[in-house]
Amino acid sequence: MSSKTLIKPLVTEKLTAQMEKGHFAFQVRQTANKIEIRKAIETRYPGVQVKEIRTMVVRGKNRSQFTRKGRVQGSTSSYKKAIVTLQPGSTQIDFFEEV
Repeated sequence: MSSKTLIKPLVTEKLTAQMEKGHFAFQVRQTANKIEIRKAIETRYPGVQVKEIRTMVVRGKNRSQFTRKGRVQGSTSSYKKAIVTLQPGSTQIDFFEEV
């Protein structure tokens, strides 16, 4: 269940600063709801207790590139992002231990 719901953790400069406060971001399946996301995180990372989940759909952006043969147009994919807040006494998630 967790492998189907959670696609990958999102690690950016802004989100790395939020990790110190107990906020973690994940790319999740488009049809996943907050209850499924909570269960998936708590089963994937034992000892973690979720306090709050905020979800949003990030729309894809149109992109164009100029090449020798002309202009190439495309777009990036849309995805759903979940920002998870952990309980204060909960175990922290470490994304970098598997690297």
